Amino acid sequence: MPNTHNPDVLIIGAGLAGLSAANDLQQAGHSVLVVDKGRGLGGRLAGRRIGEATFDHGAQFMTARETRFKAAVASWITAGVAAEWYSSYPGQPNGHPRYRGVPTMTAIAKHLAIGLEILRGIRVDNISQQGSEWLANLDNGETVIAKKLLITSPVPQTLDLLNEGNIQIPDDKQARLDRIDYESCIAVMAVLDGPTAIAAPGAMALDDGPIAWISDNLQKGVSAIPAVTIHGSGVFSAQHLDDDRMEIGQQLIDAAKPYLGDAKVTEFQVHGWRYSKPTVVDDAACMLLSESTDLPPLALAGDAFAGPRFEGAVQSGWAAAKALISAT
Repeated sequence: MPNTHNPDVLIIGAGLAGLSAANDLQQAGHSVLVVDKGRGLGGRLAGRRIGEATFDHGAQFMTARETRFKAAVASWITAGVAAEWYSSYPGQPNGHPRYRGVPTMTAIAKHLAIGLEILRGIRVDNISQQGSEWLANLDNGETVIAKKLLITSPVPQTLDLLNEGNIQIPDDKQARLDRIDYESCIAVMAVLDGPTAIAAPGAMALDDGPIAWISDNLQKGVSAIPAVTIHGSGVFSAQHLDDDRMEIGQQLIDAAKPYLGDAKVTEFQVHGWRYSKPTVVDDAACMLLSESTDLPPLALAGDAFAGPRFEGAVQSGWAAAKALISAT
């Protein structure tokens, strides 16, 4: 017989919002199950190895502005999973410190996942309301029956899941969700035969052309050997997301030549983020979709709510946990 899970709360997505919410819910006494279609943790916190080279190829850093989040970052530094990277580019006024994961950004997600029950590499095929509970069918044949539900996937994927389950969304909330928009990002991870020409701290954000960001993973302290991450701009990535990956990767490598100096690319891989970063976000930190409806408690969270940053995703997860704890 396929297994049936019966948590108090089912969380779809093991990114920052899902993991942050799961910790708060569990501390409040709720049993929690997190399900994620990916093999790794952290969603767009992503690391990869190619031979001796290591890359952060998703989110590159985090800043900390709000009190609770600053305390969280301090605790991650103490735990050895985060460190300050830099405070400004050369020639720029000092900004908010940028923090990175140690050894990679995914270390923070792994730290947040300690003590949580997480099913990885498993997709939620569909969800439906069963009286006062939620039923989710998983692609491994198992089912989940939960009192409360939190969905943290990118909003277009969330809407598809809700529509397939015939879950009625109030018109005002539907309008807010329809407004949310994302840009795509093509990420190139290139191994080099020598050091780059990128000045310390090893990162550049570009305003024009096909490249939005390039970082030197060796300078950053992520990689043991020279290796760069190149992020295509939103416009370039949208135009080429479905094109041949290696051809598009080569185009970005060619565009990056001024920053590579004499170094040559010996090997590269390409990853496409269809929903890389929200460009239009909702004003609220999360959305309690079940409010004023007959639905069991249902919340949405992620960086499309509290803002398209690492900190925003975490704060959205905290807000959703708070909303679900008090929702009946």
